[in-house]
Amino acid sequence: MTVLQQIDLHCPVCSNRFRSQAVVSTNSFGGKRTDFHERAAGTQPLPYLVHTCVRCGFSGAERDFNDEAEVSPFLREHVMTELAPQLSARMTGSEKYEAAAKVAEWQGLEPRHVADLLLRAAWCCVDEGDIEAERYYRRRAAWTFESALASWDGVAREERAVLTYLVGELWRRVGDSAKAAEWLARVADEVLDETSQQWIVDAARQQAESPREWFG
Repeated sequence: MTVLQQIDLHCPVCSNRFRSQAVVSTNSFGGKRTDFHERAAGTQPLPYLVHTCVRCGFSGAERDFNDEAEVSPFLREHVMTELAPQLSARMTGSEKYEAAAKVAEWQGLEPRHVADLLLRAAWCCVDEGDIEAERYYRRRAAWTFESALASWDGVAREERAVLTYLVGELWRRVGDSAKAAEWLARVADEVLDETSQQWIVDAARQQAESPREWFG
């Protein structure tokens, strides 16, 4: 089961102090989907791995809320003008991850990091039962992963095969079979170590020929 606890956070943008729920421990007994979405038995941990200031909407991981965090005038302005007006009393996990992705972009973080947050927003939508939002976030994640792969130093060489597969799987899941086939076909060319990475080549072939929803 997933165990949660209350934590105290300090917003680096508006100096608000508030409480949030964080994950103490979890499990992966629910299996793993072919887009790497690990499922827990019981409460799903994803919505509790990102936090949102209840006053201004600044969002990020627990480490982003501390007294030493540096906030540029550019970031503060965007948070106060774009996130704060849209803040709701009870934000969903996908909304928190979308806000965190915007913050990451305003901070100038790498596309790979932004794409990970958008992918997690899509995973949250699965549990929220919001199919259209799930497709929306999957497309945005795919585009952003593509951007990361396009800049050669944006992705570690040993991770390129896995992320190339993931882009193909994201396009498959939103129904773009042509793009899915194109990206899945590239996976073998991105492999660095055939022995340790054969599994991702096999997964790409599986998803191209006879797709599954779950690994294993």
